Amino acid sequence: MNRPFARFLLSALCLASLHHFLPAAENQDVRYARDIQPLLARRCFICHGPDMAEAGLRLDVAEQAMATLDSGSRAIVPRQPGRSELLGRVTSDDDSLRMPPEGPALTAAEVALLQRWIDSGAAYDTHWAYRRIRRPPLPAVQATDWLRNPIDQFVLARLESEGLSPAPVASASTLVKRLYYDLIGLPPTPAQVEAFVGDASPDAYERLLDRLLASPHFGERWGRHWLDKARYADSDGYEKDRPRPTAWRYRDWVIEAINSDQPYDRFSIAQLAGDLLPEPSGRQKLATAFHRQTLTNTEGGVDVEEFRVEATFDRTETTAAIWLGLTMNCARCHTHKYDQITHHEYYQLFAFFNDAREVDLDVPRSALPLVASAPLPPAPLQTIPAVQAEPRTTHVLARGDFLQPAEEVQGDVLSVIGEQHPLQPRNAGMAADRLDLARWLLDKNHPLTARVTVNQVWGHLLGSGLVATVNDFGVRGELPTHPLLLDWLAWEFPRGMRWSRKQLIRTIAMSATYRQSSAHRPELFSRDPTNRLLARQNRWRVEAEVIRDLHLAAGGLLSGKLGGPSVFPPLPAGVAELSYANNFKWATSVGADRYRRGMYTFFKRTSPHPTLINFDCPDSNTTRLQRETSNTPLQALATLNNEVFTEAAQGLAQHILGRADEDDGQRLAVALQRCIARPPRDEEVERFGQLLTAAREYYSTHGAQAEALTTRHRVKTVSTAENAAWVATLRIVLNLDEFIVRE
Repeated sequence: MNRPFARFLLSALCLASLHHFLPAAENQDVRYARDIQPLLARRCFICHGPDMAEAGLRLDVAEQAMATLDSGSRAIVPRQPGRSELLGRVTSDDDSLRMPPEGPALTAAEVALLQRWIDSGAAYDTHWAYRRIRRPPLPAVQATDWLRNPIDQFVLARLESEGLSPAPVASASTLVKRLYYDLIGLPPTPAQVEAFVGDASPDAYERLLDRLLASPHFGERWGRHWLDKARYADSDGYEKDRPRPTAWRYRDWVIEAINSDQPYDRFSIAQLAGDLLPEPSGRQKLATAFHRQTLTNTEGGVDVEEFRVEATFDRTETTAAIWLGLTMNCARCHTHKYDQITHHEYYQLFAFFNDAREVDLDVPRSALPLVASAPLPPAPLQTIPAVQAEPRTTHVLARGDFLQPAEEVQGDVLSVIGEQHPLQPRNAGMAADRLDLARWLLDKNHPLTARVTVNQVWGHLLGSGLVATVNDFGVRGELPTHPLLLDWLAWEFPRGMRWSRKQLIRTIAMSATYRQSSAHRPELFSRDPTNRLLARQNRWRVEAEVIRDLHLAAGGLLSGKLGGPSVFPPLPAGVAELSYANNFKWATSVGADRYRRGMYTFFKRTSPHPTLINFDCPDSNTTRLQRETSNTPLQALATLNNEVFTEAAQGLAQHILGRADEDDGQRLAVALQRCIARPPRDEEVERFGQLLTAAREYYSTHGAQAEALTTRHRVKTVSTAENAAWVATLRIVLNLDEFIVRE
């Protein structure tokens, strides 16, 4: 086979495999779920959709869209565009007949799309995300020497079909830093970098990866990802925003479960319905504190039922977002305008959570997670937050108003999924409950759960999900860039990997795709500016908590304690007093607790720590599947001047000044390598040397400023001016973009 023909054949095969996911182009089949439903939802459903059927016409239901209307016409006549009233109305020049009656007319391209769809038979197919997952065959590729595992075959097939090639592998120092940042959220030490760079054995990378997966800090790093989803906080929210003294026990349960690689199905079921498991353990009961992360209003005079219902709304919508990747909020008040979620179905799902009663349970201390390395009270019984089932009758709430109950409903799942993947109550003849729902969600054949989950993990490791809208797998969400890869991962995760989070992460991290350089490639800018084709790795600034952890680790101050009650690092003056009702006093932690990891910082909903918010930490009021990343001047000012970051610079200076047998250049090289995980270039050392010289000159004549800059950590055998000069210089080192950016 000659090479041009082989390239043509490969491209054809790749395009064919993407046929069901890419937007319709000229001469390509038009699909209802992909092409037509979004168009009708935007322009037609407001009058002819789930909530309203003017003139007896609903365009979202095939049978009604093709039925004969009172006028004798039919809106859609398959394969007969000329007889389809829909086309006649959207192209009419008569303003009294043209549809839609308000707003601009359909564009020529939109009309052509409708015509092609009707001409091809007007089939109402299923949205891609609701289709059964099937294990796709591995595509053939040409550059087989690049492949490291099946992930790469899917990525490379797409690249080759576009006439592109992957980026070269990242440098060894970049790879070790990438793995440390991604897996444990801490910087590698210079010795760890040198050991990996100098290890020529073929399994060096794999062994490093396995060591980090086995680290207890892995549970902290990936537990923080989960806590974003669980909307974890240490206070109630609302006006009173009272502290939750036992909330941290759920946080510790998450860390312990992730460190032990609890299979994702068990991890999820315990949180959704641990109280309903046969003879649930203390750990399983504690897991249900996932439902206790809702806001709680303890203000005097409130209607308790109103806020109980509000919390149940949150539990319903959070569950749908995390495990289904669907935004259900709209259906609380009315049938969803775009996705196939009716107002009635929302309350069927709501019914599963309407039975959850919040309780505080006393359980034996031995029944709780053993993650904490910090001292805990010796009491034999410990109080944990949980929920217990308390049967309630559930009604549809008109417009989402708890004062307007309508028809009664039983717990059930969305019909668009349930028709192919029905809910099966474990007790025949009895209504399904939360445990039945949890097992339905975590069944290996569920079309959404595995897809949504592997997409979230992919996003944490590659910077963006294969479906960019990680929180929206509905018709308004983006299409997957690599649909066959998504389905391969979703097939393997519950089967070959047995729901192992660590195995999923390991598989992705072992791929050549993950190991690519993130260096900018000018030739890709016009063709793929956001790197959706994965022709390189991505780089991004790390999260708020990790920024703190990196600074403290580089400064030698970070406490290695795991778990335990939340802590109170220094807070800027006046912040605590600004919280609602001024009801909370922030007692700054002392000793090692002053330097705990960022995820242990007490999170008060109405007054979060400013450093966390400054670097885009979620407010915890609702679930967050993906953090936003901003770039503002305040962030640079914080890392340069914040009290804890200054103390990190003091700690780093203390370490560097302790290397008394080295000259300035050697010391600066060590400091830089602690922060950027690579040997610095000569010109970098030279420029920081110039800064150090200038700082020495300044602080030699400004004693008060030197004293203020070295208040907590200093080398007593060195002058205050020398201490201050190094602190000032190392503050700039710690403020380097390269330090807080994962490459």
